[in-house]
Amino acid sequence: MSYPTTVAELLELYLAKGDQAYGEEVTSLEHALQCAAVARGAGASDELIAAALLHDVGHLVADVQGNERYDLSQDDDIHEAIGARVLSPIFGAAVAQPVSLHVTAKRWRCTVEPGYLERLSATSRATLQAQGGLLNDAQCERFQNHPGFAAAVTLREWDDQGKIPDREIPTLASYTELLEKLAR
Repeated sequence: MSYPTTVAELLELYLAKGDQAYGEEVTSLEHALQCAAVARGAGASDELIAAALLHDVGHLVADVQGNERYDLSQDDDIHEAIGARVLSPIFGAAVAQPVSLHVTAKRWRCTVEPGYLERLSATSRATLQAQGGLLNDAQCERFQNHPGFAAAVTLREWDDQGKIPDREIPTLASYTELLEKLAR
């Protein structure tokens, strides 16, 4: 598994593989752009906009979505960990940490927020089990005390909002300057 190491390589990856479906009604690239647009619209920091844009890069690197033997409800591609490994050397913790925690944020919200699980997309519900299911009390407390808690939960909210077919969104190129500014 080869990791992108520059902003240009990240953008190339999204252009090469972003048109892949991943179980939602939008492509990976459309999802990324929608999440970033929602983050930008919320007045998020540049680092959180980048995290919103790139939070699923681990799916593209793992590249298992098209594998017919891959079962979303059984197999976890650990995309949040792969994504953080990709993003940390390029952007640092402010971008990588929310990415590394956005799956835990989903698990936490499913555990503590009545009705959240039912509002998830069918794909997000299916992947929940493969990603570890609900958190126990100790896991909830540990996550709530994590310094990245608030950013991860916010990113998770934008993740849920970024799955609308035919939504008008800015292009990937419109984020190039922001990403290059943040790159180490």
